Amino acid sequence: MNNQSPKIKKGRKFDQVVAGARDVFMREGYTGASVDSIAKAAGVSKATLYSYFPDKKLLFLEVAKTECLRQSETAMVQAHSGASTEETLTDIARRMTGFVLSEFGQQVFRICVAESERFPELGRTFYRSGPELARARVVEFLNCATERGDLAIEDVELAADQFAELCKADLFQRVVFNMPGKVTQPDLDRVIKGAVQMFMARYGTSR
Repeated sequence: MNNQSPKIKKGRKFDQVVAGARDVFMREGYTGASVDSIAKAAGVSKATLYSYFPDKKLLFLEVAKTECLRQSETAMVQAHSGASTEETLTDIARRMTGFVLSEFGQQVFRICVAESERFPELGRTFYRSGPELARARVVEFLNCATERGDLAIEDVELAADQFAELCKADLFQRVVFNMPGKVTQPDLDRVIKGAVQMFMARYGTSR
């Protein structure tokens, strides 16, 4: 059995295809997005689209990877804007939870899990080029905050992972297991505030 994922081919209209697909996936979700609507939004033929992405899942994960990086880089702009460490952590937490808990983020998660046996490289490739790079941005910020003396962290990578988990407390499992009741804004605010406060209580130098 061939467990190799189909390959993505880069080309002149690659970014154009991804940008068009982002609009459609964000609006209609993975299941609702047709190849015809994606090609139309991207301004390319279906043949061109398939020449870059032979499988819709690959295109969806490429869009998700781009979105991960966009979110993390926007957070780094906040980090360099003069905002306090606590304010920046709150911003990072909002972006992180917003993506993970969104319908878009959940569809990414489900596809990676569903295809993990058949195409194990699919999820690995997405992780390495999306979430792993986003994590590196958080590590970069925590290193800067530690060098400034705002935080006292010995294992910055572990701290970044701990912060990510704090931001998902209860919420992620509720969404994954389709528990009754929507996650509300007060739910998000409560978890984010608690995550930042706990992180600062552990690593903040003013505690």
